[in-house]
Amino acid sequence: MTHRAVWDDLIGQDRVAAFLRRTVEEGSTTHAYLFTGPPGSGKATAARALACALLCDDGGCGTCPACVRVKRRSHPDVRMIAPEGAATYMVEQARDLIHDVSLSPVEGPVKVYILDRAESFNPAAANALLKTLEEPPDYAVLILLTTSWEAVIPTIASRCQVVRFAPVSPHTAVALLAERTGAGRDEARAALAASGGVVPRAVEFLGSPSRRAARDRLIGVLRDLPVMDGRDVLVAARDLLIEVKAPLDDLRQRQEAEIRERIEFLGKTAGSMKPIEDRHKREITAREREGIGELVNVAESWLRDCLASIAGAFELVANRDASDDIAAAATCAGERQLARAMCAVGEARRRISYNVSPQLAIEAMLFDIQEALICPRSWE
Repeated sequence: MTHRAVWDDLIGQDRVAAFLRRTVEEGSTTHAYLFTGPPGSGKATAARALACALLCDDGGCGTCPACVRVKRRSHPDVRMIAPEGAATYMVEQARDLIHDVSLSPVEGPVKVYILDRAESFNPAAANALLKTLEEPPDYAVLILLTTSWEAVIPTIASRCQVVRFAPVSPHTAVALLAERTGAGRDEARAALAASGGVVPRAVEFLGSPSRRAARDRLIGVLRDLPVMDGRDVLVAARDLLIEVKAPLDDLRQRQEAEIRERIEFLGKTAGSMKPIEDRHKREITAREREGIGELVNVAESWLRDCLASIAGAFELVANRDASDDIAAAATCAGERQLARAMCAVGEARRRISYNVSPQLAIEAMLFDIQEALICPRSWE
């Protein structure tokens, strides 16, 4: 009997879950998918659910070792890939992917590749990948994720089966997150704001004391920015990055256990550890980027809350545990200055995507927000 556990994670995407589950049950999974939909609609969650279903002996039970490792992003036959260039995929990345696809699975019957931001393929990288998309080995499944089908190079989009994800309303997301975790609705709103509206990430956020601590620290920094001097801001940025890296300790421990297990059962040869070590480095990088992304999300949501407070739309405030501080900031900063601060957050996101040092990106973001918060109404 096929369980539905992994499909239950697809919040508000019953049609997509039913379609993907059916393709696995019928053995009709195609070699390349293009998942398209707005941020927070669950595309990455669906991609991992499909990987679980293809690697699990029970079609995606959600609890077996294969499913657990896919969810933890430590399964050797599942690769999460994001652009490494200046917001684009490098030709070298495409060639590395092509080479990896040519290698047989390590443990399971298939290898699954999840490529984030498929709109970031430039023509050179896309051309290098076309043959693999057209004629991959039988064991390879490629899942490309994008927010906009129109933004993906047509030669790539035309070689994939398109799966469209519907937006998930904030009200639905808050209700489901509260139901699943037992968190209060205010906690659920704050977690969704930090996780970019992605419910499974918000579930992980609520279960991680260190990630919640990083969020609380940033809320405190945003509150105190108007009275900070330059050194205070630099120290705050440094401490925030330390908080972001704290959850990586658990991941490193799991990685070290995997290496010990590998050596114990298979021995250690010159080349046997390199694929595992490379995968571990990718996992650490991806998790660190997620943590930095959460900081940016929190800053963006806090500023949006200030704008909502100015407009009297208090029902839209996400960080309600900081309502008093948000109201105080809103009485000081005008809409135009807050909009400028929001642009600073967007610039930080862009810099990070271009591989600018996260420390420098967060420092610049905090200085720009500070400039907007020091009672600038006289500028208007």
